[in-house]
Amino acid sequence: MTDAAAPHPRPTLADVAAHAGVSPSTASLAFSGSGPVSEATRERVLESARQLNYAGPDPRAQSLRRGRSGIVGVVLEERVRAAFLDPVKIQMLDGISDGIASIGAGLLLLTDTGDGAVNVGNAPVDAVALIGCSPRLAHSVAQLRQRGIPMVAIEGHAGDDIIEISIDNEDATRRGAEHLRALGHSRVALVTLPLDPDRLGGPLGPEREAASTSATTSERIAGARAVFPGIGGVVATASDVEAGRLAALSLFADPETRPTAVIAQSDLLAAGVIRAAEELGLSVPGDVSVLGFDGVQVDGLAPYDLTTLVQPSAAKGRAAGEALVQMLAGEHPRDRCFSSVFHRGNTTAAPPVAG
Repeated sequence: MTDAAAPHPRPTLADVAAHAGVSPSTASLAFSGSGPVSEATRERVLESARQLNYAGPDPRAQSLRRGRSGIVGVVLEERVRAAFLDPVKIQMLDGISDGIASIGAGLLLLTDTGDGAVNVGNAPVDAVALIGCSPRLAHSVAQLRQRGIPMVAIEGHAGDDIIEISIDNEDATRRGAEHLRALGHSRVALVTLPLDPDRLGGPLGPEREAASTSATTSERIAGARAVFPGIGGVVATASDVEAGRLAALSLFADPETRPTAVIAQSDLLAAGVIRAAEELGLSVPGDVSVLGFDGVQVDGLAPYDLTTLVQPSAAKGRAAGEALVQMLAGEHPRDRCFSSVFHRGNTTAAPPVAG
């Protein structure tokens, strides 16, 4: 009994060149589309490649020659599955993709948890965009700085030498809080984004705020405090509907101290606050007003039109991608700060009259 025939070896560029009757360097130029190669010669080389079933130069070898991987990393603050449930993250990723389109690079999604064989410390990337809402931002920055990889932070002060793409977190939240004050609210509470790398939930207090590693969370707290100096609240474990629901249930537990308005630091958290109010038989905005932040479509929120601060998430991502392209070209882009726009929906109204 004879052994099965061995598979044919993978054809090489040299094989294609010999078949087309040209030198290997000419065949290489024909594939790259550059250099002094006539159209007739290029067509002959490509036809030989088709006949030999040659797919093209090995991209790994090309990367080694260029000294570039052709990949831009994006560091997310949560698992990828959770990020794809967040409309803000999706819009930012779309923007980053648009921003790097000119260099034909691909995106590699990473988490800042260090999980998996490929992580911030070893990923084959040319540059990185950091989603700076993450409380673990400093950890990721230290690893990338050690590797000498260009990086841009989308929200989050990562160091004076690192480009930051930000929004007016503090001023925007202040404007939202002023809206609530103008309606007559004085008993107002916060449901915040996570404050620390462990994303621990619980009451918002001075010690936890002082130890905050999330610039976005702290800036939005400061904006609320500019209008309601003594405002307290609850720290959510994530920016999602369920985390907002659980945080709000603790806020609403005691009717004697129940706030008449809640400032949620994301629209997903705000949706969770609304769900908690409904669960307890409270009407929005009759019994409690709810203010969000982001300006995204939250599935299942109808008939509510959330009062919120609309941020340009896609534009932020695009600016980050464009900045990385400039850095890879040896240029020195500047920080950019975008403005949010107040949108009044139907989830805020005057506080209920005390009976």
